[in-house]
Amino acid sequence: MSRAPATAQALADLVGGTLEGCATAPVRGMNSIDEAGPDEATFIVDERYAARWAACRAGVALIARKVPCELGPGDRRALIRVDHPELALAAALDAFAPLPEAPAPGVHPSAVVDPSARLGAGSAVGPLVTVGRGAVIGDGCVLHAGARVGAMVELGARCILHAGAVVRERCRLGQGVVVHANAVIGSDGFGYRPAADGRSLVRIPHLGSVVLEDGVEIGAGTCVDRAKFGATVIGAGTKIDNLCQIGHGCRVGRMVVIAGLTGLAGSVTVGDGAQIGGGCGIADHRTIGRGARLAARSGVMDDVPDGATWGGMPAQDVRAELRVIAAIRRLPEWSRRLRHLIGDPGKAP
Repeated sequence: MSRAPATAQALADLVGGTLEGCATAPVRGMNSIDEAGPDEATFIVDERYAARWAACRAGVALIARKVPCELGPGDRRALIRVDHPELALAAALDAFAPLPEAPAPGVHPSAVVDPSARLGAGSAVGPLVTVGRGAVIGDGCVLHAGARVGAMVELGARCILHAGAVVRERCRLGQGVVVHANAVIGSDGFGYRPAADGRSLVRIPHLGSVVLEDGVEIGAGTCVDRAKFGATVIGAGTKIDNLCQIGHGCRVGRMVVIAGLTGLAGSVTVGDGAQIGGGCGIADHRTIGRGARLAARSGVMDDVPDGATWGGMPAQDVRAELRVIAAIRRLPEWSRRLRHLIGDPGKAP
């Protein structure tokens, strides 16, 4: 915890903010505006939260620069005004977060590492980890308990595989990739065809792999399937939430954000910078354009243009979808009016 700021002034210096009030106000941690105590800092992002500041017990608040909020007479607390409150909050939380526990550098006695595998300098291989034939583990990688690295896998420098994560054979991870607990990279693609006699299903083999480029983060329980040919590719800096499914042969661009419970069917293309809300479903061979946004629970059956915002099921331009929702909400009123005009068909004449 020595890296954490201890006073309001130190916190202001950390986040690049402007301090108002008591520079020596103590800071021992971060908390919500309703739960924070006198030695904790909180976060004010808009006027609704600013209205609760007077009754709040927090000693310090990070606040968006343009939000009106003042210290009262004799108030020994502090406000730290910042231009980018979400980024300032991220920096503050990172400073107070406990350092993550990790296995010690080297190979734990219970791990099984194939003799042909290569481990980079400073890599840490935890309990019950397995590393397969010909795998290459980059410098400074951390493999937590029970992680599985298949044959001929390549991990770039500083990758982290959390407990139970699986990277199957021939997959390749760039530098700084994080795979959270129980995610599976390189599972077989979902492909079956009816047998000639129509009495069974024939499994389609998938010979390809998965490539996760630099800085990709894969959430817990998420699966990224290998391609039939070539590779399923997740572009640099992309972040995928928990419990997502990325189908075989998908190509997801750079700096894409995909929220939890979303599923991409096979061969979907997602452009750079797209934002996909939770619980979306995208049909196979569709294209989501650069910078496009999908509202939560969207069911995408068509290509989405660059920069567009779509929602609904089936998804369409969000403006059209909002008109549909507004019309549906008026149906009870219209139904009552219609019964008044034509009479109740349930009653006898």
